[in-house]
Amino acid sequence: MNTIPNSLVYALANVLHPRMLWLMVWPLVIALGLWGTLAIVFWAQIALAIAEWMQSGLAYLPFISDWDFATATLFAAKLLILVMLVPLIQLTALLILSIFGMPSMVEHVASRSFPGLQRRKGGSLAGSVWNSSVGLLGLIGLGLVSMPFWIFPPLWPLIPIAILGWVNQRVLRYDALAEHADAGEMRQVFAANGGGLYLMGLILALAAYIPILGFFAPVLLGLSFIHYLLAALQARREAPIEARAL
Repeated sequence: MNTIPNSLVYALANVLHPRMLWLMVWPLVIALGLWGTLAIVFWAQIALAIAEWMQSGLAYLPFISDWDFATATLFAAKLLILVMLVPLIQLTALLILSIFGMPSMVEHVASRSFPGLQRRKGGSLAGSVWNSSVGLLGLIGLGLVSMPFWIFPPLWPLIPIAILGWVNQRVLRYDALAEHADAGEMRQVFAANGGGLYLMGLILALAAYIPILGFFAPVLLGLSFIHYLLAALQARREAPIEARAL
């Protein structure tokens, strides 16, 4: 029976393959270059805008509306930018990887662990782009909904991780099954494994903040998602017909 730990162990054993090493490098370099440049150019303006937004929110709180929080909110704004840069860089690398690298990763996993699994080709490039677009729209929507809570410092590290957990699994799951499952099987496997997929998405979001491991995280978890979902698909096809309806 496949489990998340089994999939992570498989990914760790395969992440240093030369093809996987190359996939770890170039999407991350592009993402670092993009967000690093934007951060350098717009750092001061963004920090001031966030600090002003925080001060306007604090002005509505009783007992402290007359206090001067200019220095504290500016420091908090800079810290918030740093906190958000990590998942933004990782997510950008993940989106690049999902479109350009996942087919190679799927072939790597399938040829070694699931050579007999029938390929029903239920996905497409257009479907992959649409799925990634839904993930981005979800990121924006969840960010806007959660915005009132961002003025509370204890929630800063929790909100992006919770949101990125959902976005990560949304981006990776489609491409992991697109080659092997038909459309109906994809919906069924996603529904049956929603909790596990979200947990793996959270692991990826947390790994981004760990030095060195964050560099490997997109490919490592990409391999894990593929192994986990192909194993789930294979188990579903091998299960009795009555069990598949559950």
